[in-house]
Amino acid sequence: MAVVLAVCAAAPVAAAEQRDALADARRLYNQRNFAEAIASAEQARLAPTRVDSADLIAARAYLERFRESGAPDDLTNARDRLRRLDPQRFVARERLELVVGLGEVLYFDEAYGASASLFASALDAPDGLAPESRDRVLDWWASAVDRDAHPRPDIDRQAIYDVVTARMQRELAGHPASATASYWLAAAARGKGDLQGAWDAAEAGWVRAPLAADKGAALRADLDRLMQRAVIPERAKMLAQTPDALRLQWEQFKDRWKKD
Repeated sequence: MAVVLAVCAAAPVAAAEQRDALADARRLYNQRNFAEAIASAEQARLAPTRVDSADLIAARAYLERFRESGAPDDLTNARDRLRRLDPQRFVARERLELVVGLGEVLYFDEAYGASASLFASALDAPDGLAPESRDRVLDWWASAVDRDAHPRPDIDRQAIYDVVTARMQRELAGHPASATASYWLAAAARGKGDLQGAWDAAEAGWVRAPLAADKGAALRADLDRLMQRAVIPERAKMLAQTPDALRLQWEQFKDRWKKD
């Protein structure tokens, strides 16, 4: 009888530990401690009702590790976990995370058009993404569309980048602090050969940058890289000017918007 009572008492404790392990896995993932998140997810999946939720977190952690390491095993592990999930067991938030995870795998598999379609559905989901997550998914979507556009004829690329521009304008109307939208307005203009438009959008993004959560540090670095590596050389060639002359204009513009 004592043994039976001990076992019965242990069951709620084990269930609580597995629930805590799932919460820990999600917290560790959000803190970018991916190895520990995977370990906690493996502990959480010992509970039959938590298997799919735990595998989803583990898959997302493996994908983030793959982004950092490029290790093929991380991508394989992520794909295996996503493939065996039962989405019918998920709440709305988890289903959205699954769509994003599938989009990332397709992106890494270089299926850019399919990847962009999944990211677009996540962006348009009625339940919506948190602002920080939305900005990341928006960047994934634009990057996938950009990669899909590269091998296409010029006339097709024009239409594709018009779609990117339209979405980024809508994003900024609803989320003025979106660093991703500010960057991709400039990048999309450059992608379709509108170098004056790219220059204008880069200036607008530079001025808008302090609205971002990090006060615009990342956005300004990305815009400066786009200008230095692409827009300035290409525009200089188009205008028959020296790149140094345009770089001076860009530097003077940035100086006018330095903080005292």
